[in-house]
Parts: sequence; structure tokens; C-alpha cells
Amino acid sequence: MSITAIILLILLGIFLFIVEFLLVPGITIAGIGGAIVMAVAVYLAYTTHGNTVGNYTLVATLVLTVGIGAYVLRAKTWKRLALNKNLESKVEVGLENGRVKVGNRGESITRMAPVGKIKVNGLIVEGKSQRGFLDQHTPVEVIKVLNTQVIVKSLKEE
Repeated sequence: MSITAIILLILLGIFLFIVEFLLVPGITIAGIGGAIVMAVAVYLAYTTHGNTVGNYTLVATLVLTVGIGAYVLRAKTWKRLALNKNLESKVEVGLENGRVKVGNRGESITRMAPVGKIKVNGLIVEGKSQRGFLDQHTPVEVIKVLNTQVIVKSLKEE
């Protein structure tokens, strides 16, 4: 077996190890396959080219594997792969900008058990009943506005 084939086998084994680290973490076929391919490459170097070339191949394989493993596990390597953009946008739900206020009246669109959808000022928002369950199409009044939902009471109780 030629030296080129042995080098290609070693590189294939290292590639499979990188695939194991980055794409398929855990003990999978890629990692086991990488170890087997590198062991076969070292074995072939010993059997076809003798002890000297086999020893050089073994040392080179170990140094390359440890070196590339250390490089892959460094924090800077992962920072290049990670998403570093901060998301500063907000979801517009119509509650923060004052479109739904305490005292507004509306109607429950869905059954509120105790959370459901209500329609207030033409907006459909998530509402929570102050007391118990409300049937669909029950008139309601807003008593508290939170970030993502409004607390309502039934007007049928009055």
C-alpha cells in the first residue's frame, strides 16, 4: 500500500472524528469509523513499510488527532461557528402601545377556561378571566393589561 493511500486513510479518519464532534455528537458510526480507519492506516504502514515508517505514521496520527481535537475544542473555534447577533426587536401584540386600556369593553371570541381570545377595540388578544370560565361571545371588560394578555371580567355578572 502506498504512502499516499495511508495518508488519505488517516485524513479520512480525522475527518470522521470532526464529523463526530460537530454534526453527530455521541458515540456513533462516524467516531468509531474514524478510529477504525486510522488504526487500519497505521497497521498498513507497519506491515507494508516496516517499523520505522509505522512508528512515524503512528506518532504523526496521534499528533494530528490531538492537535486537531484541541483546535476544534478551543473557545475561539466555536465563536466563529456561533450566532453572535443580538436580537433586539419586539413582537407587536398591541398591548404595550396603549391600544388596549383598562376599562375597554369587548367580547370573548373563544371559551375562556380561564384563558382564551377576546376582541377589544378591533384587536384579537389573549385574555384571562378574573373569575372562572366564560362562554364564547360573553361581553367582557378589561381590568388589567399585562405584556402579553389582558385580565378581564364578565359583564354578565353585573
